[in-house]
Amino acid sequence: MCGIIGYTGTKNATPILLAGLEALEYRGYDSAGLSIGGVGIVKAVGKVAMLREKVASSVTADATSGIAHTRWATHGEPSEVNAHPHIDTSGQLHLVHNGIIENYREIKDELIGQGYTFYSATDTEVLAKLIGSLYAGNLEQAVTKALARVRGAYGLVVTHEAEPGVIIVARLGSPIVIGVAADGHYVASDAVALLPYTNRLVYLDDGEVAILTPSTYQVKSESGTERQVVPETAAADIEVIKKDGYRHYMEKEINEAAEVIRSTVRGRVLTGEGRVKLGGLESVLPELRDIHRLTIVGCGSASFAGRVGQWMLETYAGLPTEVEIGSEYRYRAMLGGPGTAVLAVTQSGETADTLASIKRAKAEGLLTLGIVNVVGSSIARETASGVYNHAGPEVAVASTKAFLSQLTVFALLTVLLGRERGIMTEAAAGEILIALEALPALLDEVLSRQAGIEVIASRYKDATSMMYIGRGSHAPLAYEGALKMKEVTYIHAEGYPAGELKHGSIALLDPQVPVVALLPSQDVYEKMVSNIEEVKARKAPMIIIAEDGDKHASTLADDVIFVPKTHPLLQPIISTIPLQLL
Repeated sequence: MCGIIGYTGTKNATPILLAGLEALEYRGYDSAGLSIGGVGIVKAVGKVAMLREKVASSVTADATSGIAHTRWATHGEPSEVNAHPHIDTSGQLHLVHNGIIENYREIKDELIGQGYTFYSATDTEVLAKLIGSLYAGNLEQAVTKALARVRGAYGLVVTHEAEPGVIIVARLGSPIVIGVAADGHYVASDAVALLPYTNRLVYLDDGEVAILTPSTYQVKSESGTERQVVPETAAADIEVIKKDGYRHYMEKEINEAAEVIRSTVRGRVLTGEGRVKLGGLESVLPELRDIHRLTIVGCGSASFAGRVGQWMLETYAGLPTEVEIGSEYRYRAMLGGPGTAVLAVTQSGETADTLASIKRAKAEGLLTLGIVNVVGSSIARETASGVYNHAGPEVAVASTKAFLSQLTVFALLTVLLGRERGIMTEAAAGEILIALEALPALLDEVLSRQAGIEVIASRYKDATSMMYIGRGSHAPLAYEGALKMKEVTYIHAEGYPAGELKHGSIALLDPQVPVVALLPSQDVYEKMVSNIEEVKARKAPMIIIAEDGDKHASTLADDVIFVPKTHPLLQPIISTIPLQLL
């Protein structure tokens, strides 16, 4: 989730750009850079504060236009050469970009054949040089022609020294907003960076291109037709703008589920080949092919995501897997012998017990890996290799979208290791990957049913204790659902594998203890139905989460939340959303 800020007008652009980057720091990044019109480009690896220091020591002239960027690496390691802005061969075209250009390799090969040279490992440099190759005195036309050739997602801001004060903006799948003010025009990837200067905002739609000058702005469709746009007046409260109109961050972040999956999967799926590409693991793939056991380490929701991952990896990749809580694993007498890899799962990358576990595993010579959301965090640096979630910032303390992203990464990892280890066929992998690409639409379908879930929630809001049950891939979701309930509402809640009910915990059930049962069509359906009947015998209210088309569920429950059906490997991802909403 990179950050973009740009300005063209009558003010000195440099302080605006730097302040904008600082406002976007919450998004996470590993490097930053800016282009100041007619002055030059400055880049720095690390914090925006380091960029600010470099600008103070190297920029001696003012300029009234410029663009800037914070980068979250998707192609190439964090470095100044990989940082934005990128330039064309002439050095006059400057470009910043959020998103991924999926067909950058074929475009790059074509440009190399024409004599172009590349210096970075990024897809963005390819885009800059493609636009530059098409430039013939009109930047808007060059950008439009280039975008007709690319596949992928982009939030794009481009300038050219031959057209001072002009900024070309484009969007496809990556947010871009324009700020309209008396002193000029602004552009950013998030309105929060614009609010100190203007609350008159224009949001670009997918496929649109905007042309900004100090005194004018135009918005055009893909066909070149101008769209007359009246700026929206944003609320003055920056926090409300950050929440995009939702009541609180958790609600907003649950509703970002579909985009989280897209961001996690983007650029990593080779459906036609039945393969997954996780660049962060390529250097250790030979070792991963030969490991005998994987130990997943996490805390809280991350450990429950790990338990779903355990089910995925054992069921579909044939890899013996165990899950350990970080606060216990770090003190274990034996961590595992030769052939064991340790995988840390953490949103922040700073979870103390998980970090300590990784350091201990490293000290014992084990291969250490990470699934981390925050780029450049301690665990990301400490592990030998790993995968970034790219779920974006998670402001709410109760993890929602990071949990979904972790499950998605485990699905990708399962296909990767299943294929690499010769366990999974190309056809089987293809089925999973096709279902994965269709998953965002199914999540949007679940989210469209929120009103019904809210009605159900209102019936049980006065409960003082709840129980969650599930089996197989959904047993960890029972733990996660219970954790969310007690963490957010302070209602006492417990999660259990459904088969454990008869071993003592069923004694807690009575008409005042609602039970949430996860009833997917797989995971020993008949056994789960028997457990539900046990609950009914205790007269506990029953809420069932079942798949669309399950005609039996309604006969078993007081309330049913139906969700779309997908490939069994991915069903836990869909089943998670109602638990969060409830």
